[in-house]
Amino acid sequence: MEIYVVKQGDTVDTIAQSFGVPVESVIYNNQLFSPYRLAIGQALLVPSESQPPGRSIRTGGYAYSSINEEILTQTLPWLSGLFVFSYGFTPEGYLIPPNPDDSFMIALAKDYAVKPILSLTPRDSESAFNNNLIHTVINDEAKTETLIESLTATVLQKGFQGVDLDFEYILPQDRLPYIAFVKKVRSAVNAIGYELSVALAPKTSGSQQGILYEGMDYPGLGEAADSVLLMTYEWGYTYGPPMAVAPINEVRRVVEYAVSVISPGKINLGIPNYGYDWTLPFIRGQSYATALSLEYAVQLAIDHDAVIEFDPVAMSPYFHYTAGGSEHEVWFEDVRSIQEKFDLIKEYGLRGAIYWQIMKFFRPNWILLENNFRIL
Repeated sequence: MEIYVVKQGDTVDTIAQSFGVPVESVIYNNQLFSPYRLAIGQALLVPSESQPPGRSIRTGGYAYSSINEEILTQTLPWLSGLFVFSYGFTPEGYLIPPNPDDSFMIALAKDYAVKPILSLTPRDSESAFNNNLIHTVINDEAKTETLIESLTATVLQKGFQGVDLDFEYILPQDRLPYIAFVKKVRSAVNAIGYELSVALAPKTSGSQQGILYEGMDYPGLGEAADSVLLMTYEWGYTYGPPMAVAPINEVRRVVEYAVSVISPGKINLGIPNYGYDWTLPFIRGQSYATALSLEYAVQLAIDHDAVIEFDPVAMSPYFHYTAGGSEHEVWFEDVRSIQEKFDLIKEYGLRGAIYWQIMKFFRPNWILLENNFRIL
């Protein structure tokens, strides 16, 4: 595939003609819809001379059990693992299953030879992340054993083929107890024939300050788990100022630190499958951004005749538009910014890519992925 950036006066017909490819391929590859309007600055995938596929990687995607079945079916052919988000647990260590039921996800994943992965989070009965819940369970041997027994029993009963721990906001004093907990979970999960992955907040040094980072020990967790996920997204987030969700300059800093203390063959790069729309002016404590799918972000630019720009440092697309008398700023991912992430995976020899999240289908990403790698 070749990436082409739309210029003034371009149409799908003229682009297809200039590359000598069928119009239908441009439409399909880029998930375009009639009447096939384009935005200036929009990045398109265009077929080019075939090249040998790249090296093999593992891929994964997080999904809530409320995912549309058609979207899941469209996505599964490009995945190695489906991360079912998420199971919580009580202060006593008993699992709280997702709602609605996730059985159809497990069955569909297996139909496509994709491993269904149970994602465990410290979510309480109110579905909120709770670091006190982590502290309560991992520092009590009996509660830890109850949680591990409940976890492995559910894996076997429901037919999961792996476990993922997404524990965030770990208290600084729980840094070492969490590593010990991960080792125990891995031992139990390995004993029934499966692997354990652990999600890591995006650190750039071992001494990084902040509630997201201080309890997250990269070397210890990298050794304790079978694989890790770098959560390299959310620089631009709901309550923060407008900026790229996953600026490549920041993502690179995280990867550089991670590979210095964890084997690259254990590391999966997190890739966002969404963008944000901010209403300006941004006022900290009052403003918030609205999440939007990558397909809808482009459509928003088209509907408002906005020109899509591309930041040369963040290597991410963005645009401005006006609606209802208010100015908006949108940052999202496209095939250019995603290719930058794929290039990092190649450069550092990482294990693979895991997407947060796959609730919306963006075909150009998956075609680009297949153009870069073989999927294990």
